[in-house]
Amino acid sequence: MENTDRVVWVTGASSGIGEALAYAYSEKGARLVLSSRDEGRLREVQSRCAEPGRHLVVPFDLRDTPSVGTRCAEVLEHMGHVDILINNGGISQRSLAMETPLDVDRMIMETNFFGTISLTKAVLPSMTERGSGRIVVISSLVGRFGTPLRSAYSASKHALHGFFESLRSEVWDLGIGVTLVCPGFIRTNISVNALTGDGSPQGTMDEAQAHGMPPDACAWKIIAAVEKGKSEVYIGGRELMGVYIKRFAPGLFDRIIRKARVT
Repeated sequence: MENTDRVVWVTGASSGIGEALAYAYSEKGARLVLSSRDEGRLREVQSRCAEPGRHLVVPFDLRDTPSVGTRCAEVLEHMGHVDILINNGGISQRSLAMETPLDVDRMIMETNFFGTISLTKAVLPSMTERGSGRIVVISSLVGRFGTPLRSAYSASKHALHGFFESLRSEVWDLGIGVTLVCPGFIRTNISVNALTGDGSPQGTMDEAQAHGMPPDACAWKIIAAVEKGKSEVYIGGRELMGVYIKRFAPGLFDRIIRKARVT
């Protein structure tokens, strides 16, 4: 499908995979809606996109769910419609479950899960009315299996899979598709910004993350999956094997993950 004049809304567009997706989609001629909490960084990303004047910056916090409807109305008024909603915004975790207060767990769930489904529910009626659209959810490999230090993060991603797999079965005959994307180690600042037990950012880059796939390579793989109408795609390196070991040899997976050097 041609991307010229297609409207693509990317959350978490100020860095990492979201930023890379913005550049890639702008190269393909799409009009972009760029969202995150950091308006300054969004403006920088906009300026680096092809034809910056065609794109719209709409900053907001995914945890501020009461504002989501207003932001969506602004986008629809300015752009007319949304062809592809890419739910990429989120935050990771680096702390033991027993050392993480419930309010930190809630913060992660509010951002990754409730913020994502709130925006999706705001955009969905306009897609239904047009009879077309695609919702893309940037999940994670830990949306398919849990690892140490990621309890709330993994829970939020598992929840996204449950919600959007159900939604896919409800809207398939309305012209709306759902693609779940499960990246492994991608070279972004996700580990730097990950929340520790006291709610503060970790502030350091994980070694595996530092040696991961470049975000631009990941972005193009995501776009290819979306254009093929895939329901789910795994992107990364050898870490992808975890999905299949968990599925076909769960006992072996348990033994491996207990000994894994996870940071």
